Amino acid sequence: MMMQAQLLPYRLDFKLQNTAPIATAMEKTAPRTCMGLPEGVTLQHLSVKYRTVEALQDVSLTVPPGRLVGIFGPNGAGKSTLIKAMLGLIPARGQVLYNKDGNVRPLIDQLDQVAYVPQRSQIDWTYPATVWDVVLMGRTRRTGFFRRFSASSKRTALVALERVGMAELHDRPIGQLSGGQQQRVFLARAIAQEASIFCLDEPFTGIDQKTQDTIFQILRELADAGNVVMVVNHDLGESIQHFDDILLLNRSVVAYGDRTQVLTQENLYQTYGGRVLVAA
Repeated sequence: MMMQAQLLPYRLDFKLQNTAPIATAMEKTAPRTCMGLPEGVTLQHLSVKYRTVEALQDVSLTVPPGRLVGIFGPNGAGKSTLIKAMLGLIPARGQVLYNKDGNVRPLIDQLDQVAYVPQRSQIDWTYPATVWDVVLMGRTRRTGFFRRFSASSKRTALVALERVGMAELHDRPIGQLSGGQQQRVFLARAIAQEASIFCLDEPFTGIDQKTQDTIFQILRELADAGNVVMVVNHDLGESIQHFDDILLLNRSVVAYGDRTQVLTQENLYQTYGGRVLVAA
C-alpha cells in the first residue's frame, strides 16, 4: 500500500483523512428530499476559498450521463479546483449529489463510482512501479486491501491495457514511458475501476496526436455507454469539437451547455478577457 500512497497523491482507493470533515459538512447541508433531481452529478452552490481568495464561487450545475463534458478557462480559473472539490479532496462549501437510477446520495459517499485521473505533474514517476502494478491499483477497492487480486480482476486489468494499446508494455517501469504512454496507463487504471463517473484533469498535456485521438475515442465510448465524463482541458483548437457540452469557468460559471450554444464571442470574452478564436 505504500506504493499507492507515494504514487497517487489524489487516489480514490479509500477516503483520505482530510475528507472526513468535508463529508460531514456536506451531509449537514444535504436536503432531506431530492425529488426531481436530474440524473448525473449535481453541484449545488459549490465554493472554495484559499485564505482570502475565492478560488471557486457558487457553482451550481448538473453533469448528465451520456455527455462528454469539457471544462475550459484561463489559468487560475478553478478548473482543477472544481474537480478536487467535487471529490472531497479539498475543503469546500456547498454540496455534490449523485443521482444514479433514482438513487440520490452525496457523491462523497459514492467514491467507489469515481475514476479520477490527476494531472501528470502530481504523480511521482520515479517510483519503481510497473504498468501492470498501476493498472491493478484500479481493482483495489473491489478486491479489498491486503487481498490477492482475483483472476477476474486481472482479466479486467488486461482488457483495460489492451483497450489503450499498452498490453505489450505491461512489465515496463512507468518512469521509462513517454508522456503519452503514461497517460494511457492511467486511463487504463480508470477503466479497470469499472466506475460510472470519470474525471480527468488535463489528460492531453504533453502527449502525441495518436494518444490524444485514442483517449478521445475511449472517452466517447465511455460517455456513449451512459457514464458521466468530465475533462479539464485548455486547448481551444480543433479538439474542442470532440465535446458535447462545454463549461466555461472563471472562478464562477460563465456559461454551460451544448458546445454550439456556449462558444460565443461574448462568453469567450467574459471567460478569457480578450478576443478568442475557436474551431467550434
